[in-house]
Formats: sequence, structure tokens, C-alpha cells
Amino acid sequence: MAKTPEDLVDEAKAWWTTKIIDIAPGEIHVRGYAIQDLLRGVSFPQMIWLMLRGELPTPQEAALLEAALVASVDHGPHAPSIAIARMAVTCGLPLNGAMASAVNALDDIHGGAGQQCMEIYNDIRTRIDGGQELEPAADAALDAYVAAHGKVIPGFGHRFHPVDPRSGPLLELAQAAADEGHVGGGYVAVGREVEAALKRRTGKAIPMNIDGATAVIFSELGFAPELGRGVFVLSRSVGILAHAWEQTQQGGRIKGPMPKSIPFTYVGAARRALPQDAASPRSHDTKISKD
Repeated sequence: MAKTPEDLVDEAKAWWTTKIIDIAPGEIHVRGYAIQDLLRGVSFPQMIWLMLRGELPTPQEAALLEAALVASVDHGPHAPSIAIARMAVTCGLPLNGAMASAVNALDDIHGGAGQQCMEIYNDIRTRIDGGQELEPAADAALDAYVAAHGKVIPGFGHRFHPVDPRSGPLLELAQAAADEGHVGGGYVAVGREVEAALKRRTGKAIPMNIDGATAVIFSELGFAPELGRGVFVLSRSVGILAHAWEQTQQGGRIKGPMPKSIPFTYVGAARRALPQDAASPRSHDTKISKD
């Protein structure tokens, strides 16, 4: 039986379904709230939470999320994503192209550590819920991660900072929120135990970095690990935009990762002559047909 025009309209309307936003002529509602009320009454971190979670956060939850967002905005041009944004601008890309190029670099190694750390924390909590004590649960989760992914533990240690100046204050904020009953505090304890476990295993301190600290906060706030990475990308996009815009103002053309006065290191074959028997026929004197 052929579909009626009404059937086709209903099918088209059902093609996309969303609980996030409802729009009609002259009206916009986000998660049920009128946009004119939201723009007068909520902060950007609260809006992020509402969009992702469906309900508004408490003021304390919003403050903790905001601290994590502020801490992650930038780490200078030596961070690959920031360098990519600046190089892209000097190659002629507009801001949106530079931002897209940079965000695409925020993958498992540069950008994914927070999500991976949250997954370790969740594994530890699952083991605790299954009856293990915190210390053996952390050791078992780390053993499982190392067996699957190698010895580098995401969220701990930093290639630039002996001690990451962002992690301590973030942990203090998370602990204070736990002490006041705004979050559970279990992930704060898990994060600290992972740091202690790494010291036991290696014999040296491997301090928690920004990814480990934001992983504590995002986990305490109930975000899924995938959203932990997504929220980090939102935060770092501010730094990417700022550096892309600054480079636009500074100018410059086709800037690579190093100034041309600093050469790269060639490690290939020594300079050599091309063997005669390998020469192309084009290198010999030949007559060119005029036909």
C-alpha cells in the first residue's frame, strides 16, 4: 500500500528524535527550559551540564566543573594541538579550519589520557564494589591496564612539569566538595591510591597530572569517560581559538614546527651517485618525434 503524504511527513518528522532541544517559530526550549530564561539565569558550565546530562547541576557541581574547564584551556605552543592551530593559520586556514585541525589531534595520546584515566578509576571502583579493598583493587586495575596497553599510566607523570601545578588545587577542590557532601569522594580516594600504587611499583613518585585530576572531578560529577574527553576538548578549544587568533594577528607564512635556522636531523643513506644502469631513458640523448 502506497504511503500517503501524511505518512511521509510523519516519517520525516520521526527521522531525527532528540530530548535536547525543541524549536518552533519564535520559540526555543533546551531540555524544557526557554532559552530566554537560560541566557539570563545560567552560566556556561551550567549550560554544558544541562545539554549533556538533561538537568541543571547544583551550584557546587557547576563550580567544580568550571574549575576543571578553566584548568585545561591551554598549555602553550609546545602542545601539539596548539602548535597545529598556529601552523594552520600560517598556511592560510581561517579560524574554523585551524580549530578543526587542532581538535582532530586530540586523540588517544594527546587528549585521550583523561578518558583513559577515568576508565581505570571506574575499573577500581567496580572491583571495590565487588568486595576488594582499595589498595588491592588499584593494584589489580593497574596490572590489567598495563597488560592491555603498556606501562604508561594515563593521568600520572608529566613530560614538562615535575609536579603539575594544576592537579593539586583541583584535588583540593574535589576533596572540599566531598567533605561538604556535594560529591561522594570515592574517586578522590581512588586517584590518590593510584598515585600511591605507582610509587610502590616504581620506587619513585609519579605525581598526578591535569588529566588525572580532571578525571577525578569528572568521575565525581558522574560523567561517562567518553564525555570526560569531550569536555576536555571543549576546554582546550578555548586555548586553540586564542592561539589561532593571536597567530592571525601576528602574521607569518608557512611556519613549520621549528625555525629554518634549526635543521632537522637526517639519518638516512649517505649522499651517493645514481648508478648508470638505473638511469631513466629520459636521461639519454634521444630524438623527439614530431609526428
